[in-house]
Amino acid sequence: MLTKQLSIFLENKKGRFTEVAKLLGEEDVNMTAFTVSENSDFGILRLIVSDTEKALRVLRGRKYAVNEADVICLRCPNKPGALGRAMDIITRAGIFIEYMYAFSEGDAANVIIRPDNLNLCMEVLTTNELELLKASDLYKL
Repeated sequence: MLTKQLSIFLENKKGRFTEVAKLLGEEDVNMTAFTVSENSDFGILRLIVSDTEKALRVLRGRKYAVNEADVICLRCPNKPGALGRAMDIITRAGIFIEYMYAFSEGDAANVIIRPDNLNLCMEVLTTNELELLKASDLYKL
């Protein structure tokens, strides 16, 4: 159960995130989850959207440098220790996490994970009865 994520490279200057958010909104593309990381020269906006193909067309049409990648969305209880248990399973399997970000709502937390081995990560999580969401599930949250 993989989810598509977009990574957009942005100049590190005021208003760049605003431009992307407005552009996607005008095209009726909803940003379900996102994270921004930056250094002195540029930022990387990673996001899950309601319509990946449309977002790609729109952003590339406006000359944004954007890549698409597969990620895993783990849904776990929003309580102490739940994420630690999942991370222990991943670590014991020898999987390296390139990055991750999360958002919670009520009793559940949703964790976007980019592991070095997608298939093994999905296998060990589902074998240990942890819930993985499909992309379409994210848009319903």
